[in-house]
Amino acid sequence: MKRVVVGLLALGLVSCKPPSNAQPPKSTLVVGLDISGSFRKSGQFDDALRYAALYIYGHINALGGLKQATDVFVGSLGGEHVGQPKSFHPIQDLSGKTPAEIEASLRAWFPEDDPVTDFNSFFERTAVHIKRQNLVLAPLNIVLFSDGVPDFPGAGRMSAPTLYAKIDVSPIEYLSRNVTIRLLYAQPQVAQNWEKLVPRNRVKIWTQDQNVMVGWHRHEVQGVAMQRQDSLWSWTQQIVDFRVRRGKIL
Repeated sequence: MKRVVVGLLALGLVSCKPPSNAQPPKSTLVVGLDISGSFRKSGQFDDALRYAALYIYGHINALGGLKQATDVFVGSLGGEHVGQPKSFHPIQDLSGKTPAEIEASLRAWFPEDDPVTDFNSFFERTAVHIKRQNLVLAPLNIVLFSDGVPDFPGAGRMSAPTLYAKIDVSPIEYLSRNVTIRLLYAQPQVAQNWEKLVPRNRVKIWTQDQNVMVGWHRHEVQGVAMQRQDSLWSWTQQIVDFRVRRGKIL
């Protein structure tokens, strides 16, 4: 009788295991690049672009335990004026490329300087693409490579609570049960303003300031294939892809 029970349990475990050729669960990565003059002149732009290419590559190929992104969109944060729609490049424009080739593509796609940093327009366009591609309900990871400072006419005269309260994440609030915004390369005070002052209900916000982000260089081993960059991907998991809880960080 025991053998029968053990056999049935083993059969149940095998039947519950997905086949080796099963498609990965849906997961959407949206990358926003700040190409404003202020971020380009901050001294962090080139480093951010290099790491963005590595981040995209690692998630497309699920390296080092990173969650595989089944859909990827890349766009810029801002434009010539507030509310200007911008193009999003899909995963098909990135797949099969090396990190260096991805970085070269990012530079070619976004060569101009945007005078306006408009996060709200970016979130609105993100929602349009998610709905258009029928990706609603899939986990949504939005990664912003930016100094994080909203820059539009009159912004410089606003207090921090007023300025950051104008960041509107409502278009992406209910696209999925799991929506996370990750702001990378901001100054520490700006990062804290995003965590404390941006109004939200379900959206989770995680930040890493520029002083932390430059740490990725210590974990990249020159001459080692991307598939074996275990330290780099582990750092990415723990520092950038940290699983943040819902609610404001106090």
